[in-house]
Amino acid sequence: MRRADRLFLLIHALRGRRHAITAQQLAQTLEVSLRTVYRDVADLQRSGVPIEGEAGVGYLLRKGADIPPLMFNPDELEALVVGTRFVRAFGGERLGRGATAALLKIEAVLPPELRARSARTRIFAPQLDNRIEASGLIDALHGAVLEQRVLRLVYRDGEARASAREIEPLCLSFWGGSWTLGAWCRLRVDFRSFRPDRIVEYAATGESFVDTREHGLDAYLRSVGAAGMDPG
Repeated sequence: MRRADRLFLLIHALRGRRHAITAQQLAQTLEVSLRTVYRDVADLQRSGVPIEGEAGVGYLLRKGADIPPLMFNPDELEALVVGTRFVRAFGGERLGRGATAALLKIEAVLPPELRARSARTRIFAPQLDNRIEASGLIDALHGAVLEQRVLRLVYRDGEARASAREIEPLCLSFWGGSWTLGAWCRLRVDFRSFRPDRIVEYAATGESFVDTREHGLDAYLRSVGAAGMDPG
């Protein structure tokens, strides 16, 4: 478990309690050692989180000084829920798991009325097993983008003509029905946008690349007229 996640769960375990919870109970809940609990509590106290108590006695959040819950208005909350559903449906397995986990954390600290609102959202994005996202290809391409791995492709164009390509993958874009992979194509010595559903074969070459001014993401976005696009 990442430390940030552990600290979040520790605060959540203390929230709203009338009686102190022991370090041993926290350690069992978080599946960590007592030493880790002591260290995390001390770090939170130093950062200003109003945790009272001590080792051997127990801990609780100071009365009247609870950490305020995350506050969203109904439209903001619905946007988060709908966004999560779209990521789960179209973002590949890796991002889908992350989106689900993020929403669970948010809902854990919502007031009851907003938590109920999140369950009433009527916008859905069905997950279909025959989509390219279910094949694992989007996850693989995403990993290559993040780790800046050169890929070798066998790619078919719109007329089903196959060609071998060696590319530096720069980004993935979703256009409301289909994905494109933005890349520097070493064969064409230019930027190209590849459709993942036309990739016949792919493999990492074992080579990494560097995002440069001439061949990097910013230059690609300028080349496709999307210089103002948020790459995050």
